Amino acid sequence: MTRTRMPRPTLAQIAETAGVSVSTVSKVLNGRDDVSRDTRAKVDSALREHRYRRRGASLHEPDVRSVDLVMNGLDGSWPASVASGLEAAAYEAGVHVVISVARQGATANNHAAQDWVDRVLERDGAGVVLGLIEPAPDQLARLRQAQVPIVVIDPLSDPPPDVISVGTTNWAGAYEATTHLLDRGHRRIALVTGPPHHLYARARTAGYRSAMAAAGVEVLPELIRHGSYDRASGAEQVRTLFAAPEPPTALFICSDHMAIGGYEALAEAGLRVPADVSIVGFDDLPEARWVAPALTTVRQPLKDMGGSALRTLLRLMNGDELESPRVELATTLVVRDSTAVRR
Repeated sequence: MTRTRMPRPTLAQIAETAGVSVSTVSKVLNGRDDVSRDTRAKVDSALREHRYRRRGASLHEPDVRSVDLVMNGLDGSWPASVASGLEAAAYEAGVHVVISVARQGATANNHAAQDWVDRVLERDGAGVVLGLIEPAPDQLARLRQAQVPIVVIDPLSDPPPDVISVGTTNWAGAYEATTHLLDRGHRRIALVTGPPHHLYARARTAGYRSAMAAAGVEVLPELIRHGSYDRASGAEQVRTLFAAPEPPTALFICSDHMAIGGYEALAEAGLRVPADVSIVGFDDLPEARWVAPALTTVRQPLKDMGGSALRTLLRLMNGDELESPRVELATTLVVRDSTAVRR
């Protein structure tokens, strides 16, 4: 027998029953403390009368909201660090987190992969955080229609004005990394970055160019290479750079994973880090401390990014107005053993 789902009561119906305004009902639902005890009791009574279930609440835990963290993959230190920071912030806020992967195409069983938006709406999620995912216009439209707020971590391109994003100061981090190499006497500094259409790759490239220009050093097109943020592409791009007649003396590689691939390519060529080539990475993943020599890199506060995204999402869920559609956290250069003064 098919069960008929009862229509969800509206806030206006709750407000009419309680004899208060819709905004007052919203304040109670979002846990605001600027509501009197008597008024809160009236609203709670009306909610029970209408059997209202908060969006994102578990059937067994009606006062606990759940949010979705949707990522492009769960392998590696980057997603683990972001998810850890987000989960810690959610625990403090008393919010449940559902983590999933946005899959495209077909699954291993040759079934069509379910759209991540469908999964969010089926679970009646209260909000969504996206990690390294570019939502399509139709996906954003469906979330808007369902009144599900969204926050994007490290958007791949400029998001629409009404989409809030959380990231780091990519331009400043790249500028500081390049300046660090310039201060050590390097002038032929190569840049290995990500796909040119990615927002943060463009910002890091701009920071590198600005630091070189400030030092009066020409940026040579052949010293800029684009990879795909993985170890293999880092090795490939570094091999190409050192196959040239006049290779660089230093590398700014915009990903720790690619930088580790660069270590491998230099070792194959019989070159030592940093005696022959200095390297600066970007991310400060745990792997940066494990390689030998330990990698000088730009630290992204990945756990803080996850926590900030969750707290920003909660503000949207509470109906707060944000000061800016972009939240940027500061990067920091961590100097270790992979850079040296040019001989």
